[in-house]
Amino acid sequence: MAATSRHAKYQALPTSEDIDHVHSEANADTPVSIRDPPPSAPLDRQINFIYFILGCAMLLPWNALINATPFFLSRLLGSPLRPVFSSYQSSSFNVTAVLFQAYYTLTSKQASNSRRVSLSIITLTGFLFLIFLSTFIQINPALFFSFVLFSSICMSAAGACLSTAIFAGAALLGRSYMQAMVSGQAAVGVVVSVVQLISSAISVWDATPEDIATFIAYDGAAEGVAEEQAAQIFFGVSVLFMASTLATHIWLTRQPLYKSTVGLMDMHKPQGSIEDTEERHGFASGVSPSDSWSDVLRVLNANLIFMFSIAYTFIVTLAVFPSITVTVLPTNPNLHPLLFVSTHFLAFNAGDLLGRYICAFPRLIVWSARRILAMSLLRTLFIPIVLLCNVQRPTAMIPPVISSDFLYMLIVLVIGITNGYGNATCFLAASSIEHNFRLKGYEDVDIAATLSGFSIVVGLAIGSLVSFGVRAAI
Repeated sequence: MAATSRHAKYQALPTSEDIDHVHSEANADTPVSIRDPPPSAPLDRQINFIYFILGCAMLLPWNALINATPFFLSRLLGSPLRPVFSSYQSSSFNVTAVLFQAYYTLTSKQASNSRRVSLSIITLTGFLFLIFLSTFIQINPALFFSFVLFSSICMSAAGACLSTAIFAGAALLGRSYMQAMVSGQAAVGVVVSVVQLISSAISVWDATPEDIATFIAYDGAAEGVAEEQAAQIFFGVSVLFMASTLATHIWLTRQPLYKSTVGLMDMHKPQGSIEDTEERHGFASGVSPSDSWSDVLRVLNANLIFMFSIAYTFIVTLAVFPSITVTVLPTNPNLHPLLFVSTHFLAFNAGDLLGRYICAFPRLIVWSARRILAMSLLRTLFIPIVLLCNVQRPTAMIPPVISSDFLYMLIVLVIGITNGYGNATCFLAASSIEHNFRLKGYEDVDIAATLSGFSIVVGLAIGSLVSFGVRAAI
């Protein structure tokens, strides 16, 4: 959603609450100046669709890894690393994302966006192919654990590079291309979940009640045949998708519209050290690096309530999803756990997409910072609610308070909806000149959007670490 907020402008009148708090929460002595954004590039539907595909590629690594959790767990059967695998995997991925997201953002003006996209896609395709190959061989659980964590770290670093480069390119082209990119981000989770669900259904199609009972008796893994078949289909499709994405991006870089915008900027990247670059950039723009950092700190301080809200939204989500939710088994003995887990991924991602889509209607957006904070804090209730479901505990089995499989899927759906809605609402409200009087003008919009995006990554990383505590409480 960071992409859409840069150019999105809603003309609705500010609420009375916003007006009441403008003097208490913003710098009332400084007049708010509104400057229109630069005009967008002409719409090319083919290029627009490619940015939709690139948006899908941005979040495919994360979705691929979390949806393949049943397969990873099946390879760790009998290992003490199995219960904490999801927490370690999500933590390593998101902590790496925080570090590399910051690095690639700071060095974005010294590198070619086109080259970064190509190298990132090649790297991601390579690691997805390695994981695909791992579905055909058996290795030591500890070695497999290390392999998956190493792959997660490398894919996170490549994904951070890919996202910053794609965002920059879409921003240069204009709002329509940015919206297409964000739509791809939301849609990929649903598509990945559907592919995983279909592959899981194919792999357990002939499973008998005895097979399901054996699957559960062996800690949800049995011999791992069903998980292997599902993962082979899933990662095979993912590799083909990333390879086709690389081909479409190469075609994109040869188009006149791309060459005259993103390609033109790549050709004029300054050479030399980062320090020299910053000095020349500051001299040319009339703004020194210290002034830029001062603006970032000013916007961060004025909009801290938004940044905390968006980070906390993802802290709650990652505290239980997927590290805890993948341990919830169906209470219906005739429902295969592998199919149940795949369905729960689809429920969350469909909810996340729906929550983002709701924000396409300005009347349904909450603009008040205090109300957004309240909604974010209320999501804390999802942690104990999930623990009341049929969570598999390492000690004595405790009968679940929430024993309905349908109700559990509804809970996961609501978690997804509130996650997507909270994400989109924070982005739009924080970067809206019309509704956020903490911004001095349009020049603050890009800073607010960037800070919001970084807050998401921070929230994901902290939430992954919090999942260790939630796991210990089971």
